[in-house]
Amino acid sequence: MPKQTFILNGKPVTVNVKDDVRVLWVLRDLLGVTGPKYGCGINVCKACTSHINGKAFNPCSVRVGDLGRRDEVTTIEGLPDTVGEDLHPMQEAWIDRDVPQCGYCQPGQIMAAVALVKKVRREGREISESDLDTIRNICRCGTYTRIREAVVQGARGMA
Repeated sequence: MPKQTFILNGKPVTVNVKDDVRVLWVLRDLLGVTGPKYGCGINVCKACTSHINGKAFNPCSVRVGDLGRRDEVTTIEGLPDTVGEDLHPMQEAWIDRDVPQCGYCQPGQIMAAVALVKKVRREGREISESDLDTIRNICRCGTYTRIREAVVQGARGMA
């Protein structure tokens, strides 16, 4: 069986698994990383949203064989800015705005929000309503208004 090596939450990992296994299953079943959730498996619900090389991606739709040894996968468990801190500013905003209901989609929502804030900051601007419209993660409980409020608040707290 082929060996797959990539960086997960800042540390190199190697797993023995076929190239066509989706990254989500490698994370959850082989590496025990349960933040990214399985929702649809076809890149629609986005409950598994994580980061690859700093950009949002959905591990349910990416084959582990497509990752290179230098690719950095970050899940909610390895969210930057939490070293020495209890929570990331976006996680704090989620709590302050009372976003979670069932909580299933929250890791993916937060990871999508953090990636979006970083993207607009690289572009030299602040987050706008049209930027918020680009977040397509599904929330079964329908807390979209509070999610939007939390993203704006979390953006203010991100350095």
